Parts: sequence; C-alpha cells; structure tokens
Amino acid sequence: MDIINLSGKVALISGASSGIGAGTAVLFSKLGAKLAITGRKEENLKKTADECEKNGCQPLMVVADLSKEDDVKTVMEKTISHFGKLNILVNCAGILAHGSIETSSLKQFDEIFNVNVRSVYQLTMLAVPHLIATQGSIVNVSSICGLRAFPGALAYDMSKSALDQFTCTVALELASKKVRVNSVNPGFVVTEIHKRTGMSEEVYAQHLEKAKRTHVLGRAGEVDDVAKAIAFLASDASSFITGALFPIDGGRQITCPQAIYSEVSY
Repeated sequence: MDIINLSGKVALISGASSGIGAGTAVLFSKLGAKLAITGRKEENLKKTADECEKNGCQPLMVVADLSKEDDVKTVMEKTISHFGKLNILVNCAGILAHGSIETSSLKQFDEIFNVNVRSVYQLTMLAVPHLIATQGSIVNVSSICGLRAFPGALAYDMSKSALDQFTCTVALELASKKVRVNSVNPGFVVTEIHKRTGMSEEVYAQHLEKAKRTHVLGRAGEVDDVAKAIAFLASDASSFITGALFPIDGGRQITCPQAIYSEVSY
C-alpha cells in the first residue's frame, strides 16, 4: 500500500518554476495530485509543466510575481475557477540575498520580506476559506536559517524565522477547523538559488564541499529530499502533525554552532 497518495487532491504550488518548487510539483504529479503551479518565469514554469505531463498530469500554469498583490489574487482566482476547490497549498516561492547588518540595505530587506513573508501571508489568507472547506493542508518551505542564526544573510534569515512563527501561529488558529499547517526547514540544497545571488561557480563549489562537513550525514541535500518531506506533510499520512518545523538538513541544525559560525553558512 502506498503511504503517500495525493489522488483527487488539488494542490497549488508557488515557486514552481525551479528548485524545490519544481521538484515538488513533479513528485506531486507522480502521486496523483491535480496541480496549479505558479512562478515568475514562464519558460521555466513550462519546463515544470512538461515534466508533470509525463506523469499524466495537466497542470494549470499561472505566471505571476507574488510580490504584487494583484498577481497573488489572480493565482488564487484562477486556481479555484479551474478546479473548484483546493486541498493543499505549498508556499515555496522565495528569494535569497547576501548581506549583513553592515552591508545590506532597506531595499534588500523589503524585497526579501515582500516575497518570503508578505506574499505567503496574502496567498494563505486567500487560500484558507477553500482549505477549511476541504480540511486541507498547508506546507511552507522555510530554511534551517529560520531555526539557527548564520551570518551573512541577515534579511533572509529573519524572513525564514518569521515564516516559522507564521506556521506555528496559523496552525493554532486553524486546528479547530481541521486545517494542518507545517514547515520544512532545508539545509544546503543543490538548487540554483545561490547562483542567482551572484555567487561564482568556484564559491558555489566550495559551499558544496563545505556541506560535506557541516551536514553530519556528509552531503548537501537534493531537491527530492525536500520534495518527499513536503509530500508527506501535505498528505493524509501526516494527519496528526501540525505546527511542525521539520528540518531536512542532514543533521546540520543539531551541530555545535562554534564549529560553523566563523564561516558564511547558508
């Protein structure tokens, strides 16, 4: 018997044009879900849709910039108009930028919080009435940076900590209505997000090598590691779990901070 089965469930996945969001969409398509996927880049979103179609799924694609309120509204309106219901919301859209209290700017802070926190708040607000109707599930994609402090990405770290508090509070608020809310908190995962910050191939390779030391299982994470955890938390297999902050980090968050604090480690 398959423990995780999403057949007949409608899932909306943000940030589905790349990385963890794309991998989660493809896995959900294999598990039988009906999908609405959204992202900023139409070409990349189409690649995700094409992979889902190989599994017999025909995703609804909604190109949107979730830092814009009207785009967030459009995503939800099109999802409900197309499917008539919503069972699962995966808040995966997020951006990363480097910068300390000495080197970052308010502009950077606002950009990160608009995508990583404000858009999640708005999209969840719009989704909640539909999730109450289906007794559905929300999974937020946070980070180990929400659980532990790392220097060099201050605004990002703060945004993920805020997202974790959002997860726990909304879990409490919706528990009586049988809507579950959880987060996954990945460690270093092999995606393009770091390179989008301007990180060179050489520095990225150094981060991958370093991950073998800072993650006690001896490697960086893969997208599928996180996608499987998201699928579990979204499914009925986790029906007694809510308000969980679920590290997917190869044991990194249990290590001694002094061992890694001297280096930029996100």
